[in-house]
Amino acid sequence: MARTPGQAARRDPDWEGVRLHVVSGKGGTGKTTLAAALALALAAEGRRTLLIEVEGRQGIAELFGIAALPYEERRIASVTRAQLGLPGKGGDGAGSGEVYALAIDTEQALLEYLDMFYKLGRAGKALQKVGFVDFATTVAPGVRDVLLTGKACEAARRKGPDGRRKYDAVVMDAPPTGRLTRFLNVNSEVAGLARFGPIHTQAQAVMRVLKSPETAVHLVTLLEEMPVQETVDGFTELREAALPVGGVMVNMVRPPVLDAAAVAAVHGDHREEVALALGEAGLGGRSRKADTVRAAVDPLLDPLLDQAREHAERVELEREQRADLQQLKLPTYELPLLGEGVDLGGLYRLAGELKRQGAA
Repeated sequence: MARTPGQAARRDPDWEGVRLHVVSGKGGTGKTTLAAALALALAAEGRRTLLIEVEGRQGIAELFGIAALPYEERRIASVTRAQLGLPGKGGDGAGSGEVYALAIDTEQALLEYLDMFYKLGRAGKALQKVGFVDFATTVAPGVRDVLLTGKACEAARRKGPDGRRKYDAVVMDAPPTGRLTRFLNVNSEVAGLARFGPIHTQAQAVMRVLKSPETAVHLVTLLEEMPVQETVDGFTELREAALPVGGVMVNMVRPPVLDAAAVAAVHGDHREEVALALGEAGLGGRSRKADTVRAAVDPLLDPLLDQAREHAERVELEREQRADLQQLKLPTYELPLLGEGVDLGGLYRLAGELKRQGAA
């Protein structure tokens, strides 16, 4: 069932027990923005989350207005319920949470891997100089995907000296839906490269995490035909690959300007009614002469009626797209379009909406 912006907070989140949240979506839907908002929402109860990006775009740094992230886990934000516009809670929920971020560098990750399993040390750096790392990850993209997903899975299960998990949740800003299933299904990707040895072992370990109840794959979409179709196809592929599906995040939802009756009536002939209403609103100035009022109102009629028809068509299209998404029978969250763009304040607002609607 869809939960709309401003809806009352749920007592229990939908993804209790999930530690690895994978966020994907068609390009342009705002998947990086909502991955960051989800990380903030998950941290709001005095918890610690890790936000990971794997595409090398430095989108996280841009969103939070900070310098480019190095290949290390770094604290980028703190968050409380009050900052998300949520009422305070007593006990453990009253504290400030923390969001850490990691921009995975494929080259550095491979060198780290080679040193871990093959003890190459300086030899690994020599391979870097001669271009072996780029060659290996280009010729064998499955190896790259194992490294990227492996870092996220390791972080989700990492424990500190006290035996507790270092992160309460990990959010991965994953590649777009078009290549998501291939990216996550690392076992099949490396099957032709390694049937035994460290790469094979790590791929199996990654798949155990990705297919466990501790993982959920969420898809971001817009109420437009192509993004919705790609979302439907994406969830179908995830299910066929036995990967755990999460929720649908509908981004940039615009509030309806016209009610249902107005939308139904917009295609009728209402020129005279609109002209009368505009005149009564004072568009003819102080003059009450019918000719003067009509002369002021007439140039506005066609543009206003055209805009009303365009709005009605958009509302109808969005209604159809919502119906398609409802067929998925998955938790659905609607996030508002922020007309001023997504700055840091807007990011916290989106996080609050996700929290209210039960996504975190």
